[in-house]
Amino acid sequence: MSSGTASTIAEQPLGQPCYADTAAFASARIVAHSRIADNTWRLRLDCPAIAAAAVPGQFAMVRIPHRSDPLLARPLAVYDTFSDDAAGQGGGSPRRYADFIYAVHGRFTTALQDMTVGQELIAWGPLGNGFQIPAVDHLVLVAGGIGQTALLSLGRERLGQTTYGPSSRPSPARCRRVTCCWGARHAGLFGGIEDYRAAGIDVHQATLDGSAGHRGTVVDLLDSLFGPTGAGCDPADTSPHVSAAADQPRSLHVACCGPDPMMAAVARWSAARSITCDVSLEAPMACGIGICFTCVARVRDGSGGWDYRRTCIEGPVFDATRIAW
Repeated sequence: MSSGTASTIAEQPLGQPCYADTAAFASARIVAHSRIADNTWRLRLDCPAIAAAAVPGQFAMVRIPHRSDPLLARPLAVYDTFSDDAAGQGGGSPRRYADFIYAVHGRFTTALQDMTVGQELIAWGPLGNGFQIPAVDHLVLVAGGIGQTALLSLGRERLGQTTYGPSSRPSPARCRRVTCCWGARHAGLFGGIEDYRAAGIDVHQATLDGSAGHRGTVVDLLDSLFGPTGAGCDPADTSPHVSAAADQPRSLHVACCGPDPMMAAVARWSAARSITCDVSLEAPMACGIGICFTCVARVRDGSGGWDYRRTCIEGPVFDATRIAW
């Protein structure tokens, strides 16, 4: 298949209608590939069908062709999409390129880092249910590890810089302010932080070793910005701190992506303050379209019990209060 060509996944294996029925399956040419932080790479693919349809929070399954080790594809969150004429700003042309960020860990990403511009990958997507957050004044993005990959486009769209997905998709409500709280082990792991700042997002960092930003976890950082009980600070304060008078809990929403223990801690932090929170789960996947059941998560139901739900089909974005951490 030539670059940019696409076919349709003909039928959802379990016999139920599914977004994966119309996912694009294509050979995608690498147009840029570079290291952006310690052990972290940014990959740009020429994949018009995926780029034109992807919305914040969705992902694509990516596979290296003509290889049996690794045999299966891996899920990569869609970091951003854009057209030829806008260098990442969207412009008026149809979106053609999709960017992905990954950390080198395991056989797939170890092999992927050696691939060069002009080579091709197999990709299908966009997959999963993206963010559908309510209209809020202040959106707080919380990232751990490389969880920032799922959050940039959400922040850009809610600040009114661009819109994603098909032209028929309604434009989401704009936020007055978007803040990113990003935690990592050390300063060398922050890859793409300039993209957030260029988007007009307030960025605050936390590192366990104190090499950048607040020393401690990202939850410690949230406490330092919002106060340990959500009390906030002086409403007249114009610093990046959050004022309780300006931002009552119903005016805030948290969107979070990162390692499960970090997301569980952020979910508890948000629930204790009656702040709504969505999490994008980072579950291992083998198919991305609901066949293999390798990506199941324990999700609470209305009766107080829980059942397994497939992250690729019902997620990867969930209301944090529904996850049985």
